[in-house]
Amino acid sequence: MTTQHVVTRMGLRNRLYSQLEPEATGKSGLSAMNMLIIWLVLLSFLALALETEETIGPMWRVGIDYLNIAIVSIFAVEYLARLWVAGEDPRYRGIGGRLRYMTTPYAIADLIAFLPELLWILLVPAGVGDEVLIVLRALRLARLVKLARFVPAFDVLGATVERAGTQLLTTLAMALALVYVSAVALYFLEGVGPDAREEFASIPRALWWAMATLTTVGYGDVYPITPLGKIFASVIALAGIGVVALPAGVFASAFSDELREREIRKLKERVEEVETENVELEAELEHEQESGKAPTPDDKPTGF
Repeated sequence: MTTQHVVTRMGLRNRLYSQLEPEATGKSGLSAMNMLIIWLVLLSFLALALETEETIGPMWRVGIDYLNIAIVSIFAVEYLARLWVAGEDPRYRGIGGRLRYMTTPYAIADLIAFLPELLWILLVPAGVGDEVLIVLRALRLARLVKLARFVPAFDVLGATVERAGTQLLTTLAMALALVYVSAVALYFLEGVGPDAREEFASIPRALWWAMATLTTVGYGDVYPITPLGKIFASVIALAGIGVVALPAGVFASAFSDELREREIRKLKERVEEVETENVELEAELEHEQESGKAPTPDDKPTGF
């Protein structure tokens, strides 16, 4: 649920706070600054994809490099701004509060989203260690968390995973156990004996076949050829349907429950708002009646 905080004072920090954290001040929708952040995140993902294309000309690469520098710089300024305005929230006032804010998941993701690449740009000469720079740029995926701050769908998914965490872990444990048992069985059926096959010569090698089969992917690069191996592989393939369907059903059920509860919560909040408005209206009418500004039921109309 959205938590509304009481703004302590007006000024530049408060205005910036309302731009960066519009929901915290009771406003709905995205501010212009947050819309800009979203577009910059999407542009950074586009630039990451284009950087891997070898057919792009030198001029385009230079333009992409300048775009990356601009985006990283803006994200650095945004991080410092969020750290400054965090004091508007009573939980993050003072030095201790700022340190507490810096350890929140969103703040950590904001830092990872720009700091490694920014340090590399500032400290390492151009053209040195480009392979390492590519790996650092992969950390841009942390910027997905920045989108999660603004897109309610990510919040719903996170709450769904938290709701169904135990059930999902149970199904995952069952799936891993079945994968291992299948790999061991195919190792003895196909990888042991005079006609042993290289693809199943060890349990780790057989794990690849078991994983591809139980997830119903079935690449076809590895497959059993003995009669017993084929029979057992058929059973495993059928079991794979349940392995995939079980966690999907658990997640779908939890997702539906989460959406239903959120709708009920919104309805209750709306009912409470209407009841509060009615109470305020009744109090206002009573006050007007007491002050003689409004007629009471006992008043009689006067005629000519």
